[in-house]
Amino acid sequence: MADDFDDNSPRPAKRPDLAAPGRVKDLSSVSNPIIKDIRALGLKKHREETGLFIAEGLKLVIDALDAGWAIETLVVAKSQLHNPLLTQTAARTVALGADVVEASEKVLGVITRRDNPQSAIGVFRQKTVTLDKLDLGKDGVIVALDRVRDPGNLGTILRTADAVGAKGVVLVGDCVDPFSLETVRATMGSIFAVPIVRASEGQLLGWRTKFRGLVAGTHMAGTTDYRTPDYAGKPTLLLMGNEQAGLSEPLAKACDVLLRIPQAGRADSLNLAIATGVMLFEVRRKALTL
Repeated sequence: MADDFDDNSPRPAKRPDLAAPGRVKDLSSVSNPIIKDIRALGLKKHREETGLFIAEGLKLVIDALDAGWAIETLVVAKSQLHNPLLTQTAARTVALGADVVEASEKVLGVITRRDNPQSAIGVFRQKTVTLDKLDLGKDGVIVALDRVRDPGNLGTILRTADAVGAKGVVLVGDCVDPFSLETVRATMGSIFAVPIVRASEGQLLGWRTKFRGLVAGTHMAGTTDYRTPDYAGKPTLLLMGNEQAGLSEPLAKACDVLLRIPQAGRADSLNLAIATGVMLFEVRRKALTL
């Protein structure tokens, strides 16, 4: 399937309306510059400099392509090219104007830092939206996360937000990178379905002044049971705090109501992803049916 080409040869310009076909190359060395650049996307600094990130696994690659995300490079395991779905995805990538790299499992393992890498790794361009682009409709919900720090928590929250049909996830302040390999893995593909916003605390508070709906936050000082408010029929902005410190004081003051989830055991708190999941399903309870 692979053709030889000069790494330094001029690339045809990519047009969004009519992309020139990409190229296919067989690479077996982990020291190849292409592989080094892809592996470097494991570092936040390199992701920020390039605007790219890695999606690991054929399912995630297909999810991203189906959702219209821009692919730059697809790395596939040479040993798995007998898989029709993998070869179809490679052909689809080339048709979109991106390159396909056929590599050994050793190379894929170096990129993902795994001993048992999956058969495909996609390099995609990051995509976020701004607060003013969020469309909640008459009863949609968005969740704003104040300084979330754990990639597993963020990935699980994005997956849960997708499951309940949330209209977006807002990352407030100094949050973990949603495009880190660990976060993307934890989303199980939902990162491609849920709009992501990056905003400062001030930007969110400014947007909140124009928000016509319920603003609810969970807080240790909350006195209202999370099941009490009537969430139906109105947009909801759900504020969830940092894993250690909870909501900042300005964000807590911006809430219409501060909520708590009752507990009966000895645990003094819930994991952020679990608490957010409980809240999101309660907010969407009347809108979700089997």
